[in-house]
Amino acid sequence: MRRFIALAVALVALIGAGALWTRDRPVAEAVPAPPPPEADPEDEAPLVAPASNVTAADREARRFDRYDKDRDAKVSRDEYLASRRKAFARLDGNGNGTLDFDEYATATLKKFGKADRDADGSLDAGEFASTAARRRAPPAAPCNCAS
Repeated sequence: MRRFIALAVALVALIGAGALWTRDRPVAEAVPAPPPPEADPEDEAPLVAPASNVTAADREARRFDRYDKDRDAKVSRDEYLASRRKAFARLDGNGNGTLDFDEYATATLKKFGKADRDADGSLDAGEFASTAARRRAPPAAPCNCAS
C-alpha cells in the first residue's frame, strides 16, 4: 500500500513539475510566408537541372575510396563497418556498448522534434514525410531505342 501511495505522489509531482516547466515556455507564432514576386510568365524559362559530367562509375569509385581507408584497393570488413560503428556510438549515450530504450528514445525524440516544424506536438503529413529514410534513385536504364 505504501508503494502505491508513493507511486501516486511521485506521479502527481512529475505531472506538476511538467506543467510548471512548460508554463513559461514561449509559444511559436506562425508567420505567413510573403507572396512570391510577380513575374512576367513569358520571361520565365523552365528550370533545368545542370548537367553533370560525373558518371555512375566515378561516383562508385569515390564511394569505394571513402571506405578504403588504408588504400590497399580492398574494403575490409572493419572498413565497411566503420561508418555503422560511428552511428552506433552517437546513439550509445553512456558508452557502455549497448543501446537501451532511453538512448533509442532520445534519438527518436530528436528526430521527431526536427520534423515537427510548427512545434505543435504532432506531425502533419508533410512533416511526417520528412522522417522517411533518404533513398537514392535507382540508376536510369539506358535506352535501347532504334531511331
